[in-house]
Amino acid sequence: MTLEETLKIQVKEAVKALYGLDADDKMIQLQKTRPEFEGNLTLVVFPFVKLARKAPAQVAQEIGEKLQGELVLRFNAVQGFLNMVISEDFWVKQLEEIAADEQYGFVPVTADSKLMMVEYSSPNTNKPLHLGHVRNNLLGGSIARIQEANGWKVVKTNIVNDRGIHICKSMLAWLRFGNGETPESSGKKGDHLIGDYYVRFDKEYRAEVKALVEGGMDEETAKKEAPLMKEAQAMLLKWEQNDPEIRALWAKMNEWVYAGFDETYKMMGVSFDKIYYESNTYLEGKSEVEKGLASGQFYRREDNSVWADLTKDGLDEKLLLRTDGTSVYMTQDIGTAKLRFQDYPIDKMVYVVGNEQEYHFKVLSILLDRLGFPFGKELVHFSYGMVELPNGKMKSREGTVVDADDLMAQMIQDAKEVSKDKVLRLTGITEEEQNEIARKVGLGALKYFILKVDPRKNMLFNPEESIDFNGNTGPFIQYTYARIQSVLRKAAEADKQTELKGVQLCDQEVALVQKLTEFPAVIRQAGDDFSPAVICNYAYALAQQFNSFYHDCSILNEEDQLKRAFRIRLSATVARTIGKAMGLLGIEVPERM
Repeated sequence: MTLEETLKIQVKEAVKALYGLDADDKMIQLQKTRPEFEGNLTLVVFPFVKLARKAPAQVAQEIGEKLQGELVLRFNAVQGFLNMVISEDFWVKQLEEIAADEQYGFVPVTADSKLMMVEYSSPNTNKPLHLGHVRNNLLGGSIARIQEANGWKVVKTNIVNDRGIHICKSMLAWLRFGNGETPESSGKKGDHLIGDYYVRFDKEYRAEVKALVEGGMDEETAKKEAPLMKEAQAMLLKWEQNDPEIRALWAKMNEWVYAGFDETYKMMGVSFDKIYYESNTYLEGKSEVEKGLASGQFYRREDNSVWADLTKDGLDEKLLLRTDGTSVYMTQDIGTAKLRFQDYPIDKMVYVVGNEQEYHFKVLSILLDRLGFPFGKELVHFSYGMVELPNGKMKSREGTVVDADDLMAQMIQDAKEVSKDKVLRLTGITEEEQNEIARKVGLGALKYFILKVDPRKNMLFNPEESIDFNGNTGPFIQYTYARIQSVLRKAAEADKQTELKGVQLCDQEVALVQKLTEFPAVIRQAGDDFSPAVICNYAYALAQQFNSFYHDCSILNEEDQLKRAFRIRLSATVARTIGKAMGLLGIEVPERM
């Protein structure tokens, strides 16, 4: 039982005995004691004042006197706040309980656990993953781990956008300008190769539009009449008509991209339980749209396009099928949602998609509900902010993105350079081990820098700041973990088994144990808020607190054997908790740094 749970029981008993009040949990407000007052936890007594018909300070004093005993060692009342000092025996017992529980803070997943599906990544097969995808994947992967730690069964899923006009642009450019180039002949990853042709299409298309405008055509008409665009649209129509040559080219180029994606996901530490492909789901969506059309939910315009009128829902009209019968993203998402709920008994469906798609998911929820799917209203769009660069936004078609592979490679190289002096001081370390440390530190820096920001906010990515070994960074927390491991390697085995009863604790030791007791609540909050940043804040605060303790308190050189044993046990438990917290973020912690 946690400290808060134990105190709530005792407070209920106290106010019942003092004032005849049956207090519920909402009335009992506990918070960390402010640093200017003595105490570990503070009870807000104002909810009991009216019934007691006494001044707040008197109520606090009376409750404090009633609580004082084995758990509450002493107290002080300040107006309507009761500051309580918890006994050392309790903190020692808490540490022993936490140390004994390898999964402390984690709710076990059982056969009766509810199922949450988390969709993230959602790449297009016309380009490699970029910095924006990195934030999406890191958020999605971390949210999945956090929800599993809260007792959910989690299915991690990805929808690959492998069809559409953007795919045809890359295909057409490769046909026109590729001369049969392949990943093998070029030495490029497949996703990078195809991305180059997407950029090439845009370059050639712009030139065509410019020429038409210079010939007297207005720009909007020129964009529609440019030969390359018309040919790409014709290719999309052929694809939907199952033209064998177009389908064969499409399958070949997509395989190149998938192989490239797999390499990137592996380096990023991201995986999926189920991958859906738009090419397999869009027909399901079209079928549902046709049903909605037949039932009067949707309507067809004179140009043969199909629309949904959402004006009664406070929105506008939404295109579902183009004039030529080809589908749009919304059509695909309807089909994908239908298939997912057929495949899994989903209790909660979470889409990890940027905030520029908020309108899209409002519409999707309404349309699924109209089509009679009971899960329509229950969809959750986890809307996150964009990653921005010092020089502005990224544009894939102009080739101005920060490539995910290049970014991760550079972060690892930066980590190697920054940590060179530290690593060289380690004895008996091989070059392979040095490279592995650099990989963990570089990727840890990247992941932590992205995840520590409130996910709903836009963020400015700064690689130099992220790799710093001081301040609120991944390497700082990793270094703290490695520092503790160094201490533990030097500790005698007897220290780790010593009975701790009767040890006298200093304020920093109590503060560290109290911080450890907060871990379960932190995991719950991160799950409720869908926010890995909550875990980041906790990991950083715990590392900060340990480093302060490490600086002021001797561990291995402590002469009092009981205190030495306690500090080693405390250090080991802090390290394990840091490792667990960082694991929820998808960050590895090196044993040596």
